[in-house]
Amino acid sequence: MLNRFLLLGCLLLVALGIFAIPTAEGVPALLFTGVLSLVAVLIFRKFTPEKEFITTVFLTGLILRMGFGMMIHIFELRPFFGGDSLAYDARGWALVESWLGISSDPYLMMTMANPEGGAGYGMYYLTAVLYVVFGRNILLAQSFCAVIGAATAPMIYFCAKRIFGNFKVARFSALSIAIFPSFIIWSGQLLKDGLIIFLLVAAMTMVLQLQQRFSYAAVAFLIFSLIGILSLRFYVFYMVFVAVVGSFVIGTSASNKSIGRRAAILCVVGFALMYLGVGRTADVELRVFGNLDRIQSSRSDLSRVAETGFNEETDVSTTEGALTAIPTGFMYLMLAPFPWAASNLRQAITIPEVLAWWAMLPFAVMGLIYTVKNKLRSAFPVLIFSLLLTVAYSLLQGNVGTAYRQRTQIQVFLFMMIGVGWTVYREKKENMRLRRSAAQRHIDEQLRGYRSPKQVADNTPGIPEPKMPEMIERQS
Repeated sequence: MLNRFLLLGCLLLVALGIFAIPTAEGVPALLFTGVLSLVAVLIFRKFTPEKEFITTVFLTGLILRMGFGMMIHIFELRPFFGGDSLAYDARGWALVESWLGISSDPYLMMTMANPEGGAGYGMYYLTAVLYVVFGRNILLAQSFCAVIGAATAPMIYFCAKRIFGNFKVARFSALSIAIFPSFIIWSGQLLKDGLIIFLLVAAMTMVLQLQQRFSYAAVAFLIFSLIGILSLRFYVFYMVFVAVVGSFVIGTSASNKSIGRRAAILCVVGFALMYLGVGRTADVELRVFGNLDRIQSSRSDLSRVAETGFNEETDVSTTEGALTAIPTGFMYLMLAPFPWAASNLRQAITIPEVLAWWAMLPFAVMGLIYTVKNKLRSAFPVLIFSLLLTVAYSLLQGNVGTAYRQRTQIQVFLFMMIGVGWTVYREKKENMRLRRSAAQRHIDEQLRGYRSPKQVADNTPGIPEPKMPEMIERQS
């Protein structure tokens, strides 16, 4: 029944694309999306026995993202939801014109060639490549991001399954990423956020794969993910790299074979990144942006320019000021936007999602506690990366809207912890029910052996045995 609804949703999207969007934009975008989605589904189905679930969760995420993307395209809502997409479209096309010799934008070329510019140049190149092949079509480029965003749900399924070995946790994580509103918003547009989230999950999944068994394909995909993250948001690259190196150093096994495999993988990844020039680019960016004065300047701009700025008076250019800013920044990063502070439509539409997120946080705490106690080695890359990025964003962010947007890069892994916490909570409830049932059976058995004085005199039995004994079955 669910697959029928998904098929109907796909048909409705196709009809909407054909009749409400100009043919020159709608038809190429839909055809491209269909082919790319088919390839993604075939790849994902190859690596899991739960083929039906993987297909369903991917299509669900894709329909929601494509539907949202078509809405903002038809009603021209990009400035409201994500104005960055217009900049990627314009600069991507400027790159195409430069490649074809039609015209040249000196400032853009200088920014793209200079690592000190700090631009997410990967997004411009991606857009330009798509435009070279298919022509300038922002809906098509946006649809590419939607497919990658939908593919994050199956990818987090594989990641959670490798860490916890539990189908319930993996399904919950995948379904949450597929349908949670913030993931739909930021990955359903021509924005870098959805691509970054996918690459983060892919990198962590490949690390977990390589911990168990060496694979050339996994090494190649890990290197590709790291380079992609660097090209989109350079400071996230450092945190991912620390998590990757740390996970291989700690490992999940102390055998000589495992240690040798991890050392070999680290060498291959390190040499590949050096060969591709990642070390030089990262060094320049770290020296330029990795100081507290530059962080203070960026943070102040975010606080002053936006209507939703906070902690404008905080100075993070000193160590003491930075440490003071982290608690408040953490609160806004994890909990904002606050419903009582909503002052416009953009903030008001987030209230249902924020309330749902708050309700899930206790399960996230339960899941984190369980993971640290029982799955620390296997979950190390996810935990250390999430910790580093949380601290960094708590320090960097001075804007509620930006904090809400970039929280998704942490939420994608927190949903795994929520799934663990929910599973642990359900198991505790089930254990309590079983204990109560066992205690009640014990009391009944005691009562059956008891007879009142009248029953003893009349030589009558106590409580009669039930004809059908109670059967309790517990699902594993």
